[in-house]
Amino acid sequence: MPRPFRFGVNLMTPAPTGEWRAKCRRAEELGYDVLLVPDHLGMPAPFPALVAAAEATERPRLGTFVLNAGFWNPALLAREVATTDALTGGRLELGLGAGYVQAEHDSAGLPFGTPGERVDHLRRTVEELERLLGSPDHQPRPVQEPRVPLLIGGNGDRVLRLAAEHADIAAFGGAYPDPRSTTGRLLPITAEQFDERVARYRKFAASRAEPAELNLLVQMVAVTEDREGTVQPLLDRVPELTLTQALELPILLIGTLEQIVDQVLARRERYGFSYLTVLEPYMEAFAPVIERLRGK
Repeated sequence: MPRPFRFGVNLMTPAPTGEWRAKCRRAEELGYDVLLVPDHLGMPAPFPALVAAAEATERPRLGTFVLNAGFWNPALLAREVATTDALTGGRLELGLGAGYVQAEHDSAGLPFGTPGERVDHLRRTVEELERLLGSPDHQPRPVQEPRVPLLIGGNGDRVLRLAAEHADIAAFGGAYPDPRSTTGRLLPITAEQFDERVARYRKFAASRAEPAELNLLVQMVAVTEDREGTVQPLLDRVPELTLTQALELPILLIGTLEQIVDQVLARRERYGFSYLTVLEPYMEAFAPVIERLRGK
């Protein structure tokens, strides 16, 4: 039996108190199950933004999507996680990733490192958080027991293995960093490449007692009857893709409302994605899909 759907929205645009609270309340009204905040310079600071979201809402869970582990010292992060979980009434979900935007590290005066070094730091962060927050002596204490749910995001083998070992939620971004870029430019993963990545994760996770929830970060939602015309700007930016490949990208939901509902159901059937996150600009456009799929 498939896992029931959950839907999240990644709130990326800074706003003063009144606007932020209104935006969070609107997401709750639209039926989103999780309100999320990313971890990029120029966007809201994750933990205070989530505390404010908790004060404005009652039902949704609250998460980081995802923290750049390279920005964080594990001991200081453990303090932030425990405090935020307490202040949000036990609604926090902690999302972690290795980071991919070199320019942000440069601006912050932090080392970027090789991909391997970034994943090493992510692993150390995960293991140290488990040690610190798992200790009854750690202060402050989170509310949730046995721990705050952990999401790990990424597509590479080592991150997928780490997610299989430690995460309650494995998040797939559907894109990978362009190795020629220092600004975090991403290239899309095709549907067939997705098959291989999810299969790889499942191999790593084969010995788990309980399967993890699988998350997909959706990059575009467009309700339209002109699917080909809507995807054309992507083809102009990524000429390596064919039209068919672009229309089949898991990270894109393009078509009529009925077609998008079918696409979401197909993502769950093919890959196991029951938890979908959309970006803030598409919060309203995706809401009718949530309504159609609620309880399925």
